[in-house]
Amino acid sequence: MVPDGIDTKFTGEFRDFTQSYLEEHPDDRFIVVVGGGRTARAYQAALVELTPQATTERLDWIGIYATRLNANLLKEAFGSDCPNPVVEDPTTVTQFTGRILVAAGWKPGFSTDFDAVVLAESFGAKLVVNLTNIERVYTADPNIDPTATAIDRMSWSEFLRLTGSEWTPGKNTPFDPVAARRAADAGLTVVTAHGKNLDNLRSILEGQPAIATTIYPD
Repeated sequence: MVPDGIDTKFTGEFRDFTQSYLEEHPDDRFIVVVGGGRTARAYQAALVELTPQATTERLDWIGIYATRLNANLLKEAFGSDCPNPVVEDPTTVTQFTGRILVAAGWKPGFSTDFDAVVLAESFGAKLVVNLTNIERVYTADPNIDPTATAIDRMSWSEFLRLTGSEWTPGKNTPFDPVAARRAADAGLTVVTAHGKNLDNLRSILEGQPAIATTIYPD
């Protein structure tokens, strides 16, 4: 939503795609968990510059506020399809009205990836689609390492060996390692793909071949 400034063009396209998909699949509903993105990292960097002694907890809270701002913008864009308030504590939600529920950050120590896993467990979903700024998980950061190669399928144990197991505020990994451990324990499958390729997203949702990395239970 916020690669640099607010991308209203993409946000509108995502809204239209979601609403169109639900019209075609009347038995489906979406829970959309919104991250903080560039907004969160910019404010966290500003806090570190202004207050070098800022704690991890304070950095986390700054990021959480960014997710809530983004999430409320998306909720308003969805209009009547999303009548419920933005979810700020995923452990308290067991049902919702409408076709779409939007969620944001919860509390320090837990990313929006973790929130998505908790909500998936609560609603009995077995698939989490993780839309990010890369097409797949790579063996290394492709923006830094030109030898990095894409991975089509991997287990949770393989994923955790690649990313490590620690969470830090603003950490830019394909999926938060703490959330990954919970997803592994819950037997969830996570598909990571580029968020702006909506045709590809449709393929994922419909179980068709797609440009993505599937992370599956061991």
